[in-house]
Amino acid sequence: MSGNNKTVISHFVLLGLPITPEHHHLFYSVFLAMYLTTILGNLIIIILICLDTNLHTPMYLFLGNLSFTDLCFSSVTMPKLLQNMKSQVPSIPYAGCLTQMYFFLFFGDLESFLLVAMAYDRYVAICFPLHYTSIMSPKLCVSLVLLSWVLTTSHAMLHTLLLTRLSFCENNVIPHFFCDLSALLKLACSDIHINELVVLIIGGLVVILPFLLIIVSYTLIVSSILKVPSTRGIHKVFSTCGSHLSVVSLFYGTIIGLYLCPSTNNSTLKDTVMSMMYTVVTPMLNPFIYSLRNRDMKAALKRVLQKKTVF
Repeated sequence: MSGNNKTVISHFVLLGLPITPEHHHLFYSVFLAMYLTTILGNLIIIILICLDTNLHTPMYLFLGNLSFTDLCFSSVTMPKLLQNMKSQVPSIPYAGCLTQMYFFLFFGDLESFLLVAMAYDRYVAICFPLHYTSIMSPKLCVSLVLLSWVLTTSHAMLHTLLLTRLSFCENNVIPHFFCDLSALLKLACSDIHINELVVLIIGGLVVILPFLLIIVSYTLIVSSILKVPSTRGIHKVFSTCGSHLSVVSLFYGTIIGLYLCPSTNNSTLKDTVMSMMYTVVTPMLNPFIYSLRNRDMKAALKRVLQKKTVF
């Protein structure tokens, strides 16, 4: 690309979702309802965990962090999507685009690491119940959470800094509803080989390794419970592990399909739908899958409401 075609990009245009005008209001209402459900569901969990001392355990430390992550992860893309659906010119400033991408990577990675920590917590609780308290010490739990935050900060910052060194040409239209890393790389008119290499290597470690660790954890949980066969035990395995694994598969499956095994025919519609699955659907489902069906959470909600009634 010749130097004449290079220009300083001040903003990007987000094409958003391929929705026909007659269905625009319907989809706006659906996305708004999904976003509000995500915020409300995750806020309830965070408040309950903070207020109820019975929930100050390793599992709920991870759940509280996961709920905070889901709340923020959804908030990185959804408000801008809803705003752009009502806007005539759905644009985002260059700095705003990089900021959105940074926090998108940060909270996406953090969710990935927290899901691993939660899977390990369940593995220790079911396979080593007598040693659970000594293994999952407060020090280890806090260290796992802090390590997750440090690793995600480094990974998101690495991609953001690598992106700032790229030049963008006259085409500033992103065929997506947020500033996606792969979409931005396609718009660059300078060499992106280093960026692609980092996506493949570091991305593989951040996505595939946690996914494999989660699968191994749940495989060991299933085999441990099946060694003591009982109808109740087997039912518990399939109800708990099945629902957890369905969300994990949805989250990791779409990410792996999008970033590590991208389609050759550049199907924008398929990419957008897959992105919606892990940026909007997963954060909304997690509170219901992991917490709100949980007996401890229901009991905590009753206790908090009873205290409020007394006051």
